[in-house]
Amino acid sequence: MVSVLTSSALFKALLFLSLCSVWLLPDLALAKHAGTTRHYKFNIKMQNVTRLCQTKSIVTVNGQFPGPRIIAREGDRLLIKVVNHVQYNVTIHWHGIRQLRSGWADGPAYVTQCPIQTGQFYVYNFTITGQRGTLFWHAHISWLRATLYGPIVILPKRHASYPFPQPFKEVPIVFGEWWKADTETIINQAMATGGAPNISDAFTINGLPGPSYNCSAKETFKLKVKPGKTYLLRLVNAALNDELFFRVANHTLTVVEADAVYVKPFKTDIVVITPGQTTNVLLKAKSKTPNAKFAMSARPYATGPATFDNTTTIGILEYKKSASASSSDNMNIPLLKAKLPQFNDSTYAMKFNQKIRSLATRKFPVKVPKKVDRRFFFTVGLGILPCSKNQTCQGPNNIRPAAGINNVSFVQPNTALLQAHFFNRSKGVYTTNFPTNPPFKFNYTGTPPKNIMLDSGTKLVSLNYNTSVELVMQDTSILGAESHPLHLHGFNFFVLAQGIGNFDPKKDPAKFNLVDPAERNTVGVPSGGWVAIRFLADNPGVWFMHCHLEVHTSWGLKMAWVVNDGKGPKQKLMPPPADLPKC
Repeated sequence: MVSVLTSSALFKALLFLSLCSVWLLPDLALAKHAGTTRHYKFNIKMQNVTRLCQTKSIVTVNGQFPGPRIIAREGDRLLIKVVNHVQYNVTIHWHGIRQLRSGWADGPAYVTQCPIQTGQFYVYNFTITGQRGTLFWHAHISWLRATLYGPIVILPKRHASYPFPQPFKEVPIVFGEWWKADTETIINQAMATGGAPNISDAFTINGLPGPSYNCSAKETFKLKVKPGKTYLLRLVNAALNDELFFRVANHTLTVVEADAVYVKPFKTDIVVITPGQTTNVLLKAKSKTPNAKFAMSARPYATGPATFDNTTTIGILEYKKSASASSSDNMNIPLLKAKLPQFNDSTYAMKFNQKIRSLATRKFPVKVPKKVDRRFFFTVGLGILPCSKNQTCQGPNNIRPAAGINNVSFVQPNTALLQAHFFNRSKGVYTTNFPTNPPFKFNYTGTPPKNIMLDSGTKLVSLNYNTSVELVMQDTSILGAESHPLHLHGFNFFVLAQGIGNFDPKKDPAKFNLVDPAERNTVGVPSGGWVAIRFLADNPGVWFMHCHLEVHTSWGLKMAWVVNDGKGPKQKLMPPPADLPKC
């Protein structure tokens, strides 16, 4: 039987189809435009900059210091062309970006790429998948990140809101560290002589030291706010060698995000932030304009035995005045100071870090691995190494300070590890026998062993795709206990617990938080203590892990994980781009 549509039935069918197309088209359009491709050009060039009454030539991006802000949305693709116009080899790392299957764009020199040489360029090509929040970019070779850095702001997808009240304005607050001398000369001399590199002369907020330093009152970051409004401060610690305390005088901050992952909001007067970490805080301005300005102060949280730059950088929070207020009124307003903890207040730092918990909601779930495939115990800390035969060192018996993980001080290869892995040319470049545990047990946080000599080598850990890893990192008291901010490339990890003293494998796992642990890319291993993390090795490639105190990285406190390809097509590392730099 052949059914015949009446004219009214035909009209209804056509109407239904047209309505379907109206409903479907926006989804198709959204799918087609799920992410925008954003192009940036980074010209690496020298620029004269004056700070602390002295002018020096520094390495910059596009002549800007700090460097330009990168803004994107979750799901966007970024194409960033980096052109090297300076005498130094350069690479850029997009700190905290997962780089799913795009390890060639990660940036650490001699790990995922050979550096971009003078007169050469490289296009960093990657997509931001499942991430939103504040991260940052910085040079990842030698000490060039002293001046080569800038914020990355990843906005939520269109029509997606924050899980906290929409702020009136968003402001990046990027902490940096400034030396009067040339930083490349400083680290090169230190490595040549076996001494510790000179400490910095100032800290900066958005490149400006502020009024606590000589002739720097005019070089002060000022944040002007309107009464009653809420501001989102995107805090980034881009300093080289110092963890920081940060406080705004007479204002309470609400922490809402850490390392580009939303957290359960909590109020605090003081934020602790290590190099490599980012923290978003809400600042609610007072309802009425007060007759005061407020210091925004940052100074080191320092736990080690070495000297450090014990100075304070200050920005100023000012309330916008009514049009009728005179400029002379503004000049006489007092500046209220921000009281910060003692420089070595590790108790405050521990308590602050323990408050950071993931949201663990249906929309923002916690995907902490419940089962563990491989367990690792890493000691992190200092030691000594003999100086090379053609080197005269400052230390006794021709030794120099060094640093390592599980007694191995990492030796940087002269070719990129990722290429050696991808093309099966690891022989003579690296081995995959990195120790799972320290070579010998000792009282890690007590009296150090007599022999504190480190081994050295380019040793990696090899992991099968999708291996779930549990890693306990233990500080040691060798040459002094110290907090070490460890950064893992290519992954976020879950911070299950931390404690003081030696990790107890029988008792301490009972304290592990598997419900709402913090999800981060950088964590401070507590001074004289330990931290336990888990991550899922679901990103094929070679991934650097290192202390984000640059002096310790220079001394060898670093290693790398090789994550092998999985079986599926989306579980394999993409082939290298044609313009990948050559060594």
